[in-house]
Amino acid sequence: MANSARLSFRQYFHLPALSAGFASVLIGYSSSAVIVFQAAKAAGASTDQIGSWMMALGIGLGLTTLGLSWRYKMPIITAWSTPGAALLVTSLQGISLPEAIGAFVFSAVLITLSGITGWFEKVMDRIPIPLAAGMLAGVLFKFGIDAFLSLESQFGLVLVMFVVYLVARKIIPRYTILLVLIAGLLVCQFRGLLDFSSFTPAINAPQLVIPEFSLTAIIGVGIPLFVVTMVSQNIPGIAVLRTAGYAAPISPMISWTGIATLILAPFGGFAINLAAITAAICTSPEAHVDSSKRYIAGFSTGIFYLLLGIFGSAIAALFAAFPVEFVLALAGLALLSTIANSLYTAVSDSASREAAVITFVVTASGISLFGIGAAFWGLVAGVTANFMFTRKK
Repeated sequence: MANSARLSFRQYFHLPALSAGFASVLIGYSSSAVIVFQAAKAAGASTDQIGSWMMALGIGLGLTTLGLSWRYKMPIITAWSTPGAALLVTSLQGISLPEAIGAFVFSAVLITLSGITGWFEKVMDRIPIPLAAGMLAGVLFKFGIDAFLSLESQFGLVLVMFVVYLVARKIIPRYTILLVLIAGLLVCQFRGLLDFSSFTPAINAPQLVIPEFSLTAIIGVGIPLFVVTMVSQNIPGIAVLRTAGYAAPISPMISWTGIATLILAPFGGFAINLAAITAAICTSPEAHVDSSKRYIAGFSTGIFYLLLGIFGSAIAALFAAFPVEFVLALAGLALLSTIANSLYTAVSDSASREAAVITFVVTASGISLFGIGAAFWGLVAGVTANFMFTRKK
């Protein structure tokens, strides 16, 4: 889905695209920055080193998102591996920080080789689009549910955001998410739900840690981090782009995220990969009515990443100021159209409909087996079912 026409400088200031970028970064950071902090502490990182981790990740995400979106003129969004960070919290006990960094480097090498050799793209090319769409719908389904579950604890806030969403979708759909974001912030401010008391802007200096390679860390951390990143992050990330109609080049994207991780790992950039949840916001019609121009949302996301990366450890305190219900409602409402489109794509082909529904149900269940998340198992169940149902007797 290439864009043949050059955009003027003014056209890059497209409010829906800018708000989609801001919303995706807000949701990405506020939902999992604390997990990254916990992972860094588990590795024995100091306060300055934790700030370096956040700086490395922010700059890495900013540069890869900007670079890939510009190169391919698609909203290609990257993210840190949230399942990977959760894995690190439990697996880094007893492993020194230099050994942890060595495991990050090892995982990055494996990811880079996966892209360069093209084997990951070959695997993805064999997955039917309805099954990928079913998996994506399952991944996003929980966010839609959580948006409305938030009514239980913040009824007025979430109700206002939902009403604004309905009205905006009917009257001015291109500004839906921007208006929902503004409405939510106004309600939070009016009701005193914003707390910036612990936020102090500060620029952290990068902290280099020379990696050490130990067999224990490579087996216990490096290989599981690689597996979790590929199956729980990159596979759903590809599904987002394909479901939105973007023929993104898989191997180069995987290669560049691996190279970025390899460079930034000594500073704490443990895993940079393709985004799924936040990418779904930037690939939706709300980001731009013209799908060939949605890469502007990728630009805005990259710029916000860079700005936040510069301030390192201050970011967690900034996003902690927002009520969790506001973040959940914003995420769920921003993803509703993507959930709907994914479900439609999943069931549109009668030949693979039941297999796609199985993929959706298993993924939406949130099951985790052997440390691997539901997205992978949903895909395994769906591919198996599709093979059984379509095999000639």
